[in-house]
Amino acid sequence: MSRFQVLADRPRLALGALLTLLLATAAVVGSGADFTASSANPSNTFASGTLTIANSKEGTAVLTATGLRPGGTAATGTVDIKNSGTLSGGFTVSRSTPVDSDSANPLSGKLNLTIVDCGTFVGATAPTCDDTDDTMYTGTIAAMTGNKALGTYAGGEQHRYQFTVSLDSSADNAYQGGNSSVKFDWNAA
Repeated sequence: MSRFQVLADRPRLALGALLTLLLATAAVVGSGADFTASSANPSNTFASGTLTIANSKEGTAVLTATGLRPGGTAATGTVDIKNSGTLSGGFTVSRSTPVDSDSANPLSGKLNLTIVDCGTFVGATAPTCDDTDDTMYTGTIAAMTGNKALGTYAGGEQHRYQFTVSLDSSADNAYQGGNSSVKFDWNAA
C-alpha cells in the first residue's frame, strides 16, 4: 500500500499531514531573510526655564514725598522691572495695605497715584517717560486693589515705570501732618 492510498483511506490523517505541511511552510516563509534596520537618538536632554524678576530698587521705596500740599506739585519716582529669566510671563503690580497715621482721616484716600509704563529698554538704553506712555493705574492709593496687569514680558525684557503721587485738592485741614506708607509688590506668573 502506497502512502497516497494510506492518506486517502484515512482522511483525518491526510488533513493532519496537510496542516503540518502548511505550518512548516509558514514558519519557513515567516522567518525568511527579510532586511531589517534600526536607528537611535541617544543623550536627549531636557531643562526647565526660569521666570525671575530684577527690580532696580529692590528693598527701597520707588518714591518718597514730603511736604505735599492739596492740589500742589506731584512727586515722581521711577523703577526698572526686568524679566531676568528665560521664560515669558505675565507681570503684575499690587500694593500692601496702606498704613495711615490717622485712621479717621486716612491720607492714602487723598493721595492720587498714577503708574505709567514708560516702555521697554533697548539694550542698555532706558526709555524716556512722557505723556504718550501707557497708564497702568490712576486713582488714589487706597482705591488700588488687587493685581494690576502690566502685560507679558519675554525673557530678558525690561520696562521702566514712573510713579506719580499728589495730594488731592479736596484734602482739608483734617489731613494736615498726615502720613501714609505702602509697599508695592511685583509678581510674574
